[in-house]
Amino acid sequence: MTLYIDGDAFPNLLKPVVLRAIERTFLTTQVISNKKINIGKSSFINYDIVEQGADEADNKIVELLEEGDLVITADIPLANRVIEKKAHAIDHRGELYTEDNIKQYLAIRNLMQEIRDSGEITKGPKPFSQNDVQSFANCFNAFLQKYL
Repeated sequence: MTLYIDGDAFPNLLKPVVLRAIERTFLTTQVISNKKINIGKSSFINYDIVEQGADEADNKIVELLEEGDLVITADIPLANRVIEKKAHAIDHRGELYTEDNIKQYLAIRNLMQEIRDSGEITKGPKPFSQNDVQSFANCFNAFLQKYL
């Protein structure tokens, strides 16, 4: 299994959690982003900076992805593409996307986009918190224990 991190919006609070897990499990990791991102120093991490563009990092992840790999991303359309390739996706708040729930998340995301596009002012996501870090760590570690 390879871990792919969609680095463009990766929360700083998650970096030590992910780095410890990578080192503990010897997990080959690819950090893909449009700009320099530093999760930490590890011989298991490769950093890949792609060209600027809305979906360049997403496209690179999907291109490299193999069945059974894991992607950490908050990008629901990317998570959908990951699930379609029979791989796994976890978001920054500890939600494991699956075949059973990804279409619902995608529909809600698209509905909220339509509402924003119509001029309605909507609240964005709640600020990222220590509770989110704990939820992510629990989900990520449970996933690694199950699949490694």
